[in-house]
Amino acid sequence: QVQLVESGGGLVQAGGSLRLSCAASGLILRTYAMAWFRQAPGKEREFVAAISWAGGRTTYADSVKGRFTISKDNAKNTAYLQMDSLKPEDTAVYYCAADYLRSAVSDRMSDYDYWGQGTQVTVSS
Repeated sequence: QVQLVESGGGLVQAGGSLRLSCAASGLILRTYAMAWFRQAPGKEREFVAAISWAGGRTTYADSVKGRFTISKDNAKNTAYLQMDSLKPEDTAVYYCAADYLRSAVSDRMSDYDYWGQGTQVTVSS
């Protein structure tokens, strides 16, 4: 049974940092592309960042480019999202997602096979 469990969310002041983790079980992370999406209250879920299964390619939403960094540690079977210079508009529930052997990087929700339950990030002004 595949499980993705996010952690690391919380309350932080604007300008601060958080690192989200996505621990995977039931799959071998080195064969999966990973992505982060987020959903703010009253809004649709949106793409944040993605990394290819080999880790050589990444892509980011324009709104987080230069502030967020996606990575994966295959030895720990865990993906990460380092979030710096946080803004109040980054407040959302953040979800990680996995897609088997995707060499490209995708920002489409429909491309991802497995999803976590989400972790809340709140940025105060």
